[in-house]
Amino acid sequence: MELFREHGYDKTTVAEIAERAGLTRRTFFRYFTDKREVLFFGAEKLEAFLAASVVAAPSSTPAMEAVAAALDGVARASDELPGFADFARQRHALIRTCTELRERELIKLASLGTAMADALRRRGIAEPAARLAAGAGLTVFQVAFDDWVDGAKSRTLRAHVRDAVDGLKAVASGQAAVKARQARAKVTPTARRRPSAAGRSTRR
Repeated sequence: MELFREHGYDKTTVAEIAERAGLTRRTFFRYFTDKREVLFFGAEKLEAFLAASVVAAPSSTPAMEAVAAALDGVARASDELPGFADFARQRHALIRTCTELRERELIKLASLGTAMADALRRRGIAEPAARLAAGAGLTVFQVAFDDWVDGAKSRTLRAHVRDAVDGLKAVASGQAAVKARQARAKVTPTARRRPSAAGRSTRR
């Protein structure tokens, strides 16, 4: 990450990364297929953790609740990692500046969604429910993560995940639409009580 910050992603070479890490080029390529993968190291472990958490949920747990609990566990574990928050924010900022990295991130996210859907199918969840729940969970994770890296540092990733889950439930139950209508209703009567200047002059 330091090299990417110092020289920029495009200008940083594999040789420089290997040298900074005390590795040879050959050893580097034993661990990474290219320099992009340096920023996505651990993605396979994340997939495995989420899948295992979904599968391990009690058999009576509905699909979406199993996914939400798995995401909550990932967020809690991430919050407890020393230095994770700073690294994640720096990494995210770098990815946003590079189309190549954004494309790779989309591939990794798609793989994460597939892993969760596979885990749900292992629980006996049929299609399309497995893909729908996994897709919803993936959206929750993306929204929570984006809000977390852009928001106040005092709030944890876990708090944002729970907010996103609650937001999804509100949308699914129709509560979001009800709140929107209530908000509009508070404005509309006021507007009606204030006739335009043209209307006042006509009544005179």
